[in-house]
Amino acid sequence: MTNVSLTDPLPAWLSLTDEGVTVTLVHKASFNGVVVDKVTMRAPSVKDVMAAKAAGGGDYEKMEMNMFCSLLEATEADLLTLKYKDYKRLSAGYFRLVEEDDV
Repeated sequence: MTNVSLTDPLPAWLSLTDEGVTVTLVHKASFNGVVVDKVTMRAPSVKDVMAAKAAGGGDYEKMEMNMFCSLLEATEADLLTLKYKDYKRLSAGYFRLVEEDDV
């Protein structure tokens, strides 16, 4: 997971709403056969988290991959072709969705 401070201002490549986060990618990517430069990740539900944990079988990386696939409506193959910098941006966006920022 990417280290992100909730007190830092949002980077220009990240847009956060109550429903999700939009991440601008450094490199264009193909999601479900469509080339994109931005992706929107919806906020996870408890059911999403439980399903990703079960699918991960105790492996954090597998759990995270399953979670991102579900929240982005993407395939694992789509995510595996991302440049690592863009994957880290997704991780930072996910962190912003699930952590309390007013504690």
